[in-house]
Amino acid sequence: MMANRRNGAVYAGVTSNLPQRAYQHSEGLVPGYTKRYGCKFLVWFEMHETMEAAIAREKQIKGGSRKKKLTLIEADNPTWRDLYEDLF
Repeated sequence: MMANRRNGAVYAGVTSNLPQRAYQHSEGLVPGYTKRYGCKFLVWFEMHETMEAAIAREKQIKGGSRKKKLTLIEADNPTWRDLYEDLF
């Protein structure tokens, strides 16, 4: 999930190349929600064995409430630190 600040706008998505996609969002290279709301910080992610599993999880997350999204972030990243550097 990408965010613009703690408890701010949050975006959930799926990708096969997380470092590349997080970079694209952080630099505002992807048109749409993340660019419009300035979601530049990778604040939560989880890895999956298959793209099918990742897409199913993305749908579950997007179908959940904002509160559930914030709970996922807070459980693993209570300070809302940008996790991009952790990918390397």
